[in-house]
Amino acid sequence: MNAVIIAVLLMILLSLLRVHVVLAITLSALVGGLLGGLDFSSTVQIFGNGLGGNAEIAFSYVLLGAFAVGLSRTGLPDFMVDRLQVWMKRNGERERDTLSRMLLFLMLLIVASMSQNAVPVHIAFIPILIPPILLILNRLEVDRRLIACILTFGLTAPYMLLPYGFGQIFHKTIADNMEASGLPINIDLIPQAMLLPTASTLIGLGIAVFITYRQRRVYKDVPLSGDDPSEEKSYSTTSLLLAGLAVVVTVVVQSFYRDSMIPAALAGLLLLFVTGAVKVKKTDEVMSEGIKMMGFIGFVMLSAAGFADVIRETGHVESLVQNVASMINGNQIIAALLMMVVGLIITLGIGSSFSTIPIITALFVPLGLEVGMSTLAIISIIGSAGAIGDAGAPASDSTLGSTAGLNADGQHDHIWDTCVPTFLHLTVPLFFVGWLTAIIL
Repeated sequence: MNAVIIAVLLMILLSLLRVHVVLAITLSALVGGLLGGLDFSSTVQIFGNGLGGNAEIAFSYVLLGAFAVGLSRTGLPDFMVDRLQVWMKRNGERERDTLSRMLLFLMLLIVASMSQNAVPVHIAFIPILIPPILLILNRLEVDRRLIACILTFGLTAPYMLLPYGFGQIFHKTIADNMEASGLPINIDLIPQAMLLPTASTLIGLGIAVFITYRQRRVYKDVPLSGDDPSEEKSYSTTSLLLAGLAVVVTVVVQSFYRDSMIPAALAGLLLLFVTGAVKVKKTDEVMSEGIKMMGFIGFVMLSAAGFADVIRETGHVESLVQNVASMINGNQIIAALLMMVVGLIITLGIGSSFSTIPIITALFVPLGLEVGMSTLAIISIIGSAGAIGDAGAPASDSTLGSTAGLNADGQHDHIWDTCVPTFLHLTVPLFFVGWLTAIIL
């Protein structure tokens, strides 16, 4: 049996059994390493060395969490909640009216989508925007699994289709690796090839909104981490202006440093302290609460990097793809299906579509050419197979980011409330439509 398949399936099984995802990833990496021919000491060493692979990302998430906590001390979240309450009451006699729900869904969808292309801040907006509106979502009795689908769709679909921001990086990664594998392409073909696969995720989102999670779900109004229920919430024009300025500075800095979120988070955090919007003596408190809010994501990303290194070191990723090649026997339909399966397994394991593309392209290009696939079909299968596990993977920053915001009050489970719903509504449609698209084109 292939060590990659067993390790990924074990990680998913343990996660579904509610074993903490960090422990599930770590145990799965050890099992995968041993089954892949590595001894225990080597597996542990490779896993430990690999932890640094996502260290920068993990640290940036902690800074973003501290920035979000700092903004909360300015009164900006309270102002947002107050405005949203007024806005809802103006749109109907009841706070739970359908118009308010749909407008809120649309706002979140637009913001999430813009975070990938127009204003490429990725998940940086989630710890800032989502925790303050949890109270509103509770009063509207919105199922947070639906919000997880909306956020994850906005974090994945735009970069698959649109060649701007993170989409430009994704498309360039596909084009560069295809050229390195012997098939130069015009990068302008990628949106055309990815149109149908991306549309499938939109259909899945529609099913989540109008069918699966349309029923109301009751949550408790629980204070957010670090909030003192006895503390009186207040804000002033000055504090709101400084908070707004900090958000603008963060977005601007992020637009210049797209490869790292650290400069943006640090700039926003320092502005809050320097201007006095947040008192300097509160630094320790703000950083501690930031670690509590986003530390979970950081440890998952660290363990995911170790898992990826162990799996790569076994050499079973290459053997998995080569075994698939031997099973194809010149059949395009079977070839496309098995390519999607391989992409799903790899991306679910390492949690990154951007990192999956270089792994699969080197062998998918010659395989596609061998069975007579068109250039558009090969682009589509690489793009779809690369992105397929991003929505639903326990270690994907798209799902982790959604959970970090929605679980700020401890009422949202990462696996069952984020990963499973997004997998069913976004990954499953992408799997089948990506497969059919590669056959049709």
